[in-house]
Amino acid sequence: MLAENIFKEKNNMEILYRTDIIPNTDHIIELYKSSGINRPTADKERIAKMYDNSNLIITAWENDKLVGISRSLTDFCYCCYLSDLAVRKEYQKNGIGKKLIDLTKDKIGEQTALILLSAQTAMDYYPKIGMQNIDNAFLIHRTK
Repeated sequence: MLAENIFKEKNNMEILYRTDIIPNTDHIIELYKSSGINRPTADKERIAKMYDNSNLIITAWENDKLVGISRSLTDFCYCCYLSDLAVRKEYQKNGIGKKLIDLTKDKIGEQTALILLSAQTAMDYYPKIGMQNIDNAFLIHRTK
């Protein structure tokens, strides 16, 4: 189990990556707000439920500060839906998001496809880190 891995990211900051904890919901909401990701941050119960029902969560920490998170749902053998990837604004462009995706790929293994829906503002990011844009996906939007 990848419980703790420390990597030196750009700017020589030491970031600790963990898979053995789910952060406090208030910390997740604070991170989401800081990152710019569009999530229902006014609904603390819904955010908590999102994490209670996910089975692969990787966090990034600088000391005791949550600076990044990836949240996925996976069967660990065929597909993995990376639902949330968030990094605090002041930590973006330091390789933390890419490392969270790399660690997700390591955890799910080579037999498992990694799938995500991108926010419009992040469409340029994912091809830069080696993800392929596909045009054969379908979506039924949530009503609430």
